[in-house]
Amino acid sequence: MPDQNPTTDTTAPDATATPPENGHPQNERAHDDPSPGIDATAEKSQEDLGFFERYLSLWVALCIAVGVAVGQLIPAVPNVLGEMEVAQVNLPIAVLIWAMIYPMMVQVDFKSILGVRRHPKGITVTVVVNWLVKPFTMFGFAWLFLKGIFGPFIEPGLASEYVAGAILLGAAPCTAMVFVWSYLTDGDPAYTLVQVAINDLIMLVAFAPIVAFLLGLSDVIVPWNTLLLSVGLYIVIPLAAGYFSRTWLIRAKGEEWFDTVFLERLGPVTMIGLLLTLVLLFSFQGEVILQNPLHIVLIAVPLVVQTFFVFSIAYGWAYAWRVPHDIAAPAGMIGASNFFELAVASAIAMFGVTSGAALATVVGVLVEVPLMLTLVRIANATRPQFERV
Repeated sequence: MPDQNPTTDTTAPDATATPPENGHPQNERAHDDPSPGIDATAEKSQEDLGFFERYLSLWVALCIAVGVAVGQLIPAVPNVLGEMEVAQVNLPIAVLIWAMIYPMMVQVDFKSILGVRRHPKGITVTVVVNWLVKPFTMFGFAWLFLKGIFGPFIEPGLASEYVAGAILLGAAPCTAMVFVWSYLTDGDPAYTLVQVAINDLIMLVAFAPIVAFLLGLSDVIVPWNTLLLSVGLYIVIPLAAGYFSRTWLIRAKGEEWFDTVFLERLGPVTMIGLLLTLVLLFSFQGEVILQNPLHIVLIAVPLVVQTFFVFSIAYGWAYAWRVPHDIAAPAGMIGASNFFELAVASAIAMFGVTSGAALATVVGVLVEVPLMLTLVRIANATRPQFERV
């Protein structure tokens, strides 16, 4: 996703925050109006989102159109690019996905994990919901709708691939856009940074086993070497590259230069990588989409239900546990949103660029922003309830 800057000091956030640059949650804003109306919240959300984030669903829709057109009118393009593979890894797509993921990983400051002791309840909600609830409810809803309710409209083999794509989305909690959602709900930026760092470390060891287990329940067998290759390529390598390059650049140039110069220059890389990946992906998917346009809507249904369900669990648990709103809101947002860049990359590596799994993960991109903006409005409108607890 576009550049988000989580390099926030883990000390108590400054109450005189200024609007973020390019969506960066530099520090927490003053709470002059602790309970804005839902219309004011919607207006604020749209204004604070960057241009790319605000219209992400539109860009995805345009990429679908351009990609399908390229695939139908210039079939040599996907044919040639599709043959550029090494060890079942499509090289053009791998490069583009690294361009999406690296800018997120380089921003994560793992020293922030030392701040976990400040908000143990919030971290508990985040970890339990993201790793013990979310992957399994995503599997349940996807199976219920795509294999059950919508079964008559989807060929069984294709439905299994759609379920597999949903599983990959559910096993990858959000890494970048959660900073935007946290900012829009006046979330504690230090806590948001801690929960992202912890989730990234857990993802190193938990993503592959959870995906393998749930795919097995779906009767979809993926060789462990393929799954581990995806983890190595799209989690381990970008995470290590981000950590070491971040450490070296800050040591050589200073943290201020890293935040204000390097990350600003790196920001467009993610946007370009995402858009080109989507165009390329849909150039391969054109025939499937043209033959089954209704499938995009059917895939979206369990993703929408899952988003609201997981947010309700995390946000409701935080409320019942008397967690402050500036912790409860980002705790709910990170579970509701997905690290869809990783999901797209893994779907392509495991099932191929023309697979239903890859299509399902891209539908996740299509629906995420409008869904999350709705949750932002709900979180802001319910802030007074937390203040009465």
